[in-house]
Amino acid sequence: MPDIPGDGKTRVDWVPAITNINAPTLAELNAGIRVSRWITADGIVGFRPETADVPTGNVESTFDTNTNGRRSYSGTMLRFKKQSGSDVVYTTMTPDTAGFITIRKSLPAATAFASTQPLQVYPVICGETAWMDPEPNTVERFEVPVKMTDQPALRAVVA
Repeated sequence: MPDIPGDGKTRVDWVPAITNINAPTLAELNAGIRVSRWITADGIVGFRPETADVPTGNVESTFDTNTNGRRSYSGTMLRFKKQSGSDVVYTTMTPDTAGFITIRKSLPAATAFASTQPLQVYPVICGETAWMDPEPNTVERFEVPVKMTDQPALRAVVA
């Protein structure tokens, strides 16, 4: 099987409502905003789960053993390029706004959603927008921290 180059093949959407995060509908996904077109190249931060260790050894053990504990995310945020005029991300993803971030990979970002496509769905609430420090030779940027409000669906499929 050939490798899949990732450039241009990550789509991130802000979706206001999803009933079943394991099988979002086309109507729900199409009601969202494709925000990936404004995300910086390094702007999808912290969307990697961490699994805690639960020690299973005992006082007689001569080797440390573990099993899986809680899964968590830390430092999740999206980093955006500020847009002139009416900036839809800046005015939509405001503090305390709850919604869903969907991430789809392996297809060109502009490809429309279709039934059976795999994607990840993260139930989140937005934190306070943080402006990045100015630096030479770059555009204005800001970050929106997002907190997981429920366990995400990492193997969701479009209904």
